[in-house]
Amino acid sequence: MPVVTQPSIWLSLFSKKMLICIFTGFSSGLPLYILVSLLPAWLRSEGVNLKAIGLFALINLPFTWKFLWAPFFDRYIPPLGRRRGWLIISQTLLLLSIPVFGAFKPAVDIWAIAYLATVVAFFSASQDIVLDAYRRELLIDNELGLGNAVHVNAYKVAGLIPGSLSLILADHMPWSGVFIITALFMLPGILMTLFVKEPALKAGAPRTLRAAVIEPFKEFIGRNGLKSALLILAFIFLYKLGDSMATALATPFYLDMGFSKTEIGLIAKNAGLWPSVIGGLLGGVWMFKLGINRALWLFGAVQMLAILGFAWLATVGHSLLWLAVVIGVEAFGVGLGTAAFVAYIAQTTHPLYTATQFALFTSLAAVPRTFANAATGYMVDNLGWVKFFILCFILAIPGMLMLIKVAPWHTKQTIAAEPRR
Repeated sequence: MPVVTQPSIWLSLFSKKMLICIFTGFSSGLPLYILVSLLPAWLRSEGVNLKAIGLFALINLPFTWKFLWAPFFDRYIPPLGRRRGWLIISQTLLLLSIPVFGAFKPAVDIWAIAYLATVVAFFSASQDIVLDAYRRELLIDNELGLGNAVHVNAYKVAGLIPGSLSLILADHMPWSGVFIITALFMLPGILMTLFVKEPALKAGAPRTLRAAVIEPFKEFIGRNGLKSALLILAFIFLYKLGDSMATALATPFYLDMGFSKTEIGLIAKNAGLWPSVIGGLLGGVWMFKLGINRALWLFGAVQMLAILGFAWLATVGHSLLWLAVVIGVEAFGVGLGTAAFVAYIAQTTHPLYTATQFALFTSLAAVPRTFANAATGYMVDNLGWVKFFILCFILAIPGMLMLIKVAPWHTKQTIAAEPRR
């Protein structure tokens, strides 16, 4: 019987597929970070109160409900193909809509800004549906851990544009120009879409929209059983709840601690770059040895403990050193945790129903960012920053406890499984 050798991790890391994952991550992360990082900073710098900024988390509803229209992308095939066609449409709409923010003034146009932000979130969520499906169809099972780690790293790097460069520019030019320059960073994703190949279909597109909606849910429940399926969905909802809430008002938190926008841009954001990249890449490499189950345990513990760093910074106050340390530790922990989490979600999908199932799982993961995060402004007003971050730490515990059922430590679920047929 011939011996099947596993490809070298270094050959896999520098492959064309991993280069594509860099572009998918960057294109996916940019519009989201505009909404969750740049938009709150803009509103806060223009005098909008924390309660209103917290409620702006509700504009992320499209990320929570994107599974409702994901079957549409599985069923219908536009020019350029089922994945590339929908990608170029969503990316072009993002490129055109993001600069419109600069036409409004937060003091008098807050509702118009909210409506526009919801539209941008819809386009961004639609792009994510197709990018996730494309990436799952591009990568075979033994590439999921590393490929998703690369995607997550590029996703985080994209956050440096609205979270660092754009904030620095805002100190030197009008916000209208800032939004135009920020939007232009969608161009690399558009170029990727034009030059990559459409992934080979493992099965034809669903014949009806009804089939595209129903079959993915039937397959998921049938494969796992109803009880296990519900446990998996609950775990996906809870695993990043604490971390998501802790970072929901990160930029307003830094501003309240007395840091200038330039300090935030140069120190807070860049201090998180290399720890995040290292954490994500190490996560992908370690998952080859640990398996996804054990990675979820170890990486999740680091991610949860990193939340306490924010509570410490809230007690220290304005300190550039501690700002860099806390952000670096948090970015490393989240880089690890997110790499394992996204690999778990990808592994849980079936290739025949990639877009709809992936959208369902990532929608559940986005629920905390939408509903729970909407209340963070009220929580901070009532608890103060220190108690708020301690509460976020406590809320991270249930997701970790669910690992006992959904990803037992003694079951080494490897990422080098045979590709599904």
